[in-house]
Amino acid sequence: MITQFITAEIKLEGSPAEVRQAIEAKLQTYGDPLRWAVTEVNITTQKAIVEAIITKKDEG
Repeated sequence: MITQFITAEIKLEGSPAEVRQAIEAKLQTYGDPLRWAVTEVNITTQKAIVEAIITKKDEG
């Protein structure tokens, strides 16, 4: 199993519950998130930066 630190950009659209679902869906494309946090929000572009620790199967 591989543990990896990633950064993702998420659009801030909809309700807080919808934003959370969008974050979780985006992180699933990288692997299984162990934890994540919104570390930056840009009001002008309506985007958030999310940092996460994910795990995924070792492909080797």
